[in-house]
Amino acid sequence: MEYAVHLGGESALDFAGYAHCLSLGGQPRVHLYGAVPSWLRRMPMPTQVVVRRRTLFGDDPIGVHDADRLERSSGPMVDIWRWAVQASSPERAILEALDGLPHLASFENLDKIFEGLTSLRPKQLMALLTACRSVKVRRLFLVFADRHQHRWRKHLDTSKIDLGSGPRALAAGGKLHPTYLIYVPKGLVPERTARTRSNA
Repeated sequence: MEYAVHLGGESALDFAGYAHCLSLGGQPRVHLYGAVPSWLRRMPMPTQVVVRRRTLFGDDPIGVHDADRLERSSGPMVDIWRWAVQASSPERAILEALDGLPHLASFENLDKIFEGLTSLRPKQLMALLTACRSVKVRRLFLVFADRHQHRWRKHLDTSKIDLGSGPRALAAGGKLHPTYLIYVPKGLVPERTARTRSNA
């Protein structure tokens, strides 16, 4: 129907095979980014359609590509149709998912997903991190990247990534990350720093 919309966030990660938790009970979510027909949300379906605006990267299509449904095996949500779907690459999708914290995603689930993102492309990540319009998302990405220390992490030049200034509050009752100055759940703060502060 030629709507400017793509599958993104956690749905694109699931589509690419990075799902960590299977939906047990409740309504699974499908995350779409862009414009959709008004009737889509009113259609009776077993999934909840979450529509997000493309504000994170503006109109920049970086990291969005045609993903062939026939080459995927992520379940009936993507297998029943016979045409390509626009979807975020894993590099873009994880940034979109982080943008949903804490209301549309959980720190625990994204931490587990991040653990499996061992083969991200550093050049693509650098392009996306510099194009990303959210300081919160850039800082959060680096919090998780430092936590998991995948091989691609050492190829990211943080001096070229705008991290803004001043602390940012995100998680209620969280702890301030000493490097990226954003409040996150205590488990995401490096243990050595947390222990040093408690002994001070």
